[in-house]
Amino acid sequence: MNIRRIIFFPALAVAFLFAACASNKIDWGNRVGNYTYDQAIVEMGPPDKMAMLSDNSKVAQWYGTRRTGMSLGVGTGVGPVGAGVGVPVGSGQVRVLRLTFGPDGVLKSWSR
Repeated sequence: MNIRRIIFFPALAVAFLFAACASNKIDWGNRVGNYTYDQAIVEMGPPDKMAMLSDNSKVAQWYGTRRTGMSLGVGTGVGPVGAGVGVPVGSGQVRVLRLTFGPDGVLKSWSR
């Protein structure tokens, strides 16, 4: 067993974890006035709910869940190969992102 391999893979997993957490930090305030509905579709996919207002503005909502609590994992392994089972403990919290786009398709306001 190569010691570099033992250290490399856990370090790589931690790096991916930090990258994933950092990507969820979007400053929506800076996007007001210069972010379009089309960009939102490309970035996040189609909204879960969307409504047209009488002035041709669009209100779009995306839903996501954020798990609160802990996660418990149990595993066993032989040599370099192993298997495990994880059981989440806690409750999920639904998060709503609501973006309002003007008739021109540009972001007017946002809320969580």
